[in-house]
Amino acid sequence: MAKLQDLGVIPSFSRPSISNDNPFSESLFKTLKYRPEYPAKPFDAMLEAREWVHTFTYWYNNVHLHSGIGFVTPADRHNGNDVAVLANRHQIYQKAKSKHPERWSGRTRNWEPGTTVTLKKFKQQKAEKTADKQAA
Repeated sequence: MAKLQDLGVIPSFSRPSISNDNPFSESLFKTLKYRPEYPAKPFDAMLEAREWVHTFTYWYNNVHLHSGIGFVTPADRHNGNDVAVLANRHQIYQKAKSKHPERWSGRTRNWEPGTTVTLKKFKQQKAEKTADKQAA
């Protein structure tokens, strides 16, 4: 433990309702566990587990639309395809709004490509403040 601290690694002790250790991986684990094909029983072999995770990873990166990045896939975002996808969506929503304005009480969804990705920013900031108070 001392060597890790010498290297600047801070030990983490998970606490209930405090998920600021790595909220991105925790969000991924929740997505994984809520998949309909999530196994009900343990895998029989390591190869079976690896194949399942490989299939999940492909779906997560290339098929699943992520709300935090404008309902595009991470592959689209990484490859720069999100700009065209979001611009097309914006045009579709504008046409729909002009055809049936009575269905819209305000502006359409913001389809601008994002520059940062956050997970429940408000809750995370609150958790960090609580942790800081407990540490003091």
